[in-house]
Amino acid sequence: MTNDTRHGNVTSMSPRRFWQLFEPVHAVTYFRPEATAPLKTLGVEGFWPRYIMQRAAPLGPVGPAVVTAAFFNFHPRRADAVLPHGWAIVNPAATVKAREEGVLAVLRPLAEGLPLEELADLLWAVAQHACCHGRVLAAANQSLPRPEDSLAQLWQACTTLREHRGDGHVAALVAHGVTGLQAMQLKVAAGMSEARSLRLGRGWSEQEWEQAGADLRALGWVDAAGRLTDIGEATQEEVEAATDKAAAQPWQALTGVQLSRVAELLRPLAVAAWGAGEIPAVNAIALPRLQQSWDGRAARDDLP
Repeated sequence: MTNDTRHGNVTSMSPRRFWQLFEPVHAVTYFRPEATAPLKTLGVEGFWPRYIMQRAAPLGPVGPAVVTAAFFNFHPRRADAVLPHGWAIVNPAATVKAREEGVLAVLRPLAEGLPLEELADLLWAVAQHACCHGRVLAAANQSLPRPEDSLAQLWQACTTLREHRGDGHVAALVAHGVTGLQAMQLKVAAGMSEARSLRLGRGWSEQEWEQAGADLRALGWVDAAGRLTDIGEATQEEVEAATDKAAAQPWQALTGVQLSRVAELLRPLAVAAWGAGEIPAVNAIALPRLQQSWDGRAARDDLP
């Protein structure tokens, strides 16, 4: 964002700060059992099969190779174990419907008292304004019909925006020659995520993980103690800066007053999502915990 009369003083609030507000609203649905209960009822067993099918469903009945490419840092065995036979149990359209049902079960008590229609309208405008060229997961979510329920609209908009940012992040990593496995190693080296849960969650063996660490040391990005070197830190900062820059575009749909209003209204829901206690403090998406207080200064780059 640039300093102009359209966006006013909220231009100091970076796209990353908005991500810290909408990501918990999206992500809590993967961590709460209520969110995946509808898919379990339909016959999909296990956390990772339900995660993969819920996240991939907007793409249609795609195979494991497409999902692995889109998710970027998962070992192919994760999707291979689920698809395509998972679509024979629950097709993508029914999975999207089950996903929405689970989302509402999780978020409804957290969103009590919020002006959901106003917030949903604002976020939907941002999500629909997002340019999704080259962003497959974002485009798939953006193309879904607008739900009737305001809370479902809000969540779907947050999901489109988080996939938009994620697709841009993957593009930045690829441009810098970073593989999905190396990207996770860099997160760990930066202290943003925990190695064991990240490795196991994404389906990588210990040997594969250790080899990636050796590759990063050979590149000079990580030292013998597993910490980022100056070169590694510079690479990570370049990737994050490119991600933030690419993620700014959707927010140009709103005026400065509207952007401030989004931050004001979305923060209580984001804090409530954290307060539900299911998102780990150190997590695979490197999402920092939000402070519990809110002083209304949405224009400032000081949200966490």
